Amino acid sequence: MSSRTRAAVALLAGALVLAGCQSGPSTSAASDTGSVDDGTTITMWTRSPTATFSQTLIDAYNSSHRNKVKLTVFPADSYQQKVGTAAGAHQLPDVLAADVVYAPNYAAKGVYQDLTARVKELDFADQLAPAHMKTATYKGRYYGVPHDIDLSAVFYNKVLFTRAGLDPDKPPATLAEVVTDAEKIQALGGGVSGYFFGGACPGCQLFTSWPMIWASGGEVLNEQGTASTIDNPDAAKVYGVLRRLYDEGVVPESAKNENGTTWTQLFGEGKVGIQPMGATGLQGIKEGPDLQVGVAPIPGLTGGSSSFVGGDVLGISANSQHADAAWDFISWTLSKKAQVDVVAKNKNITVRADLADNTYARQDPRLGVFNKLAGEGQTPISVNFGKTFNDPNGPWTQTVIDAVFGTDDPATALRDHNSAITESLSSGG
Repeated sequence: MSSRTRAAVALLAGALVLAGCQSGPSTSAASDTGSVDDGTTITMWTRSPTATFSQTLIDAYNSSHRNKVKLTVFPADSYQQKVGTAAGAHQLPDVLAADVVYAPNYAAKGVYQDLTARVKELDFADQLAPAHMKTATYKGRYYGVPHDIDLSAVFYNKVLFTRAGLDPDKPPATLAEVVTDAEKIQALGGGVSGYFFGGACPGCQLFTSWPMIWASGGEVLNEQGTASTIDNPDAAKVYGVLRRLYDEGVVPESAKNENGTTWTQLFGEGKVGIQPMGATGLQGIKEGPDLQVGVAPIPGLTGGSSSFVGGDVLGISANSQHADAAWDFISWTLSKKAQVDVVAKNKNITVRADLADNTYARQDPRLGVFNKLAGEGQTPISVNFGKTFNDPNGPWTQTVIDAVFGTDDPATALRDHNSAITESLSSGG
């Protein structure tokens, strides 16, 4: 997980200020499909972790269109509260970016306009990242489209694989192989660790461990996002694997207190053999004699693979008086020119499946892995996702800590906390 995604999953439950913002899902301009490029200045908000990505697209748009987009960036930890306050005062910007896991809340509370008719006019609508589109759908209507994608994958150090006698071109395809490979790397000594995770970072843990559960055939939420299903044998076995790696010293002790602030640092220093993290982390890693990065899908217990697809969606706010101009910008960000010449060129994942095999992706096979995962991964959908899983004081935090580090076995920990997670997911607000 990159700093962008880490900041997203660390947000407090302030997003639930949205609970009383609007009367319900917006139906404003629900039948409109037009766009205009007539010199209108439109406003846009985003979180600080997404600022560079958004500004790069905006600069390209502004240089080639009469319309102009003015971006305002807010700190990640105060963004949801800012959006909630502005929504209540009907002072939202024209275009609003949101962490994808908050899209259902925004749609349900009337923060976004209905974009269904506009989206259906796109001749590539069926190629848009399915996880983002599903999450931005509320009661069968579209309220947002993909903006940027981050997803979880296995990162492994090919240099350490070679030193440990492992095939650097054969990443682990099961969790059993993860354990075996990590143990061999751990045996190298010299301050090297076989595996790493952010043990005190609830967002980091769900971002990297839930795909292991999905790949094993298990689920974490019911389809409505109102009940936890984490109390299942597959999940218990997954957290049993993580506990084993920690108890055996294959994961360093520092992982237990790692809150996400520096959770990719050791891997970036060439001191960790295997670590699931976010795809955008590849941009910030400096490779050299001690670190050559390989990437692969996150495997399940006996095979399969999956990914947690995160990132941001874009929508037109319910307050916007310039919806057609806003849609001109939003739809342009989804165009081939924007997705290839701006997004892919800057080593980001295209949000369109039909553009995944582009010039820049072909230059780096790792980007091809990410693009494939973008179409296969999952994004959990729940109106109450934030307060349940992202809030450090929410029920998920203690659940995963007890499952990985507790005195009871993982199955018992998951069973004991399952009802608290369900209560949070199904509660009002």
